[in-house]
Amino acid sequence: MKKPEAWLRGAVPGIPQILQPAAHALIQTTEDLHRYMEGFPDEYLWEKVASRAAVGFHLQHMTGVIDRLFTYASGKNLSDAQMEFLKKEGHPDTHLTGEMLIHAFEAKVDEALDIFKLAKEDGLTATRLVGRKQLPSTVLGLYFHAAEHAQRHLGQLLVTVSVLKERKSGN
Repeated sequence: MKKPEAWLRGAVPGIPQILQPAAHALIQTTEDLHRYMEGFPDEYLWEKVASRAAVGFHLQHMTGVIDRLFTYASGKNLSDAQMEFLKKEGHPDTHLTGEMLIHAFEAKVDEALDIFKLAKEDGLTATRLVGRKQLPSTVLGLYFHAAEHAQRHLGQLLVTVSVLKERKSGN
């Protein structure tokens, strides 16, 4: 029997109530990602549809965005390694597999959920500066944007996966 979506399963243990929607979105993204990527051949990871981003890009980007936004939420600037990861997002790398990219995303979501468990509600409205332009946000804003951004790219990934699977099956 199919279980309900994450947001309909109750609170995620240990996570403050205010962060439950973000936790649910990240959990749901992970679960949906597995379902959408089932049977998707690695040879299609870097193929674009209608000049839009490849599945491999979405997988890398979802992971990278969570990493970067949580870095800003912690009050830090991006490291050289994070900047290098950003530069490589979307560049075809035939050494990577869909399974590897999904595993990296899952690990980043697990890290995010662990950070949520340590969050103090009174610190969530603290101002944080984002990017080179030092644009203002809050810890809470960064956490929520990371979750919704993952959902946004998951939707784009679903369309690309669906089109490529249909195109390659000859239907």
